[in-house]
Amino acid sequence: MSELTTRTPQVIAAEIRSIDTQTREIVLRSAIEIGKRLNEVKALVPHGEWGAWLEANVHYSQSTANNFMRIAEEYGSNFQAIENLSYTKALALLGVPAEEREQFVQEHDVENMSARELQQTIKEKKRLEKELKKSQEAAEKERKEREALEKRVAQLQTELADAKIAGDAEEAQKLQEALAEAQAKVKQLEKELRAKPIDVPAVVEKIPEEVERELAELRKKVAQPGNAAEVKFRLQFDQLVAGFRDLLGTLNEIQATDADTYEKYKGAVRGLIGKMTETLR
Repeated sequence: MSELTTRTPQVIAAEIRSIDTQTREIVLRSAIEIGKRLNEVKALVPHGEWGAWLEANVHYSQSTANNFMRIAEEYGSNFQAIENLSYTKALALLGVPAEEREQFVQEHDVENMSARELQQTIKEKKRLEKELKKSQEAAEKERKEREALEKRVAQLQTELADAKIAGDAEEAQKLQEALAEAQAKVKQLEKELRAKPIDVPAVVEKIPEEVERELAELRKKVAQPGNAAEVKFRLQFDQLVAGFRDLLGTLNEIQATDADTYEKYKGAVRGLIGKMTETLR
């Protein structure tokens, strides 16, 4: 039997995948080596002449050169972290802080994502983190404002008591009015905080083992070749699970500092889960 007749589509497909893997590794290793040399030469080129040197010698834009240099810096000593990824994906992962990168890869099916899906996931991660930071800053500002008001109330109460002891009726009247105003502000702030809608982040203490097993089976199922909707579902599902885990962690942090707020937020999470469950019935 000739070689032509023994070559099947499956054999050829395996060869293509092998070549693709080898090519991807070559591209990544080459990017790292180029980046190392660019870092080396940048230290030698006089200040202000870097762009001109690139244009004259390697025809890279500064943006392209910076990408090579960062790839070398971040992955030069840890190629295993990206050996199964394309150059575009490895570059996209630089958008995730180094200390979070390993966990991010574990929580998302990065290898089976397209570069565009990965970029979008990282973009969404940054957006949520920005929103969370903004919410935390606002909460901290409100906390300090409430503490300042409560401190002011305590101070006025002390001064009022002293004025009464001293028999200074006029001063006591002024202090009484100021105290009433400060107490009214405290009540108003508390009312506003209770009425404020809760933006529920995504978090949990620990996902039960049986649920983790179900998630693993579901991920395995949707990882099989399928249509675009399945790919989109896989991406969104993993984001939801990761977000829920983060949410539990945040709730733990809140519980350690403010039991009342913890109960309030925990109730909001339960309410959201209940609504989600009803929607899926």
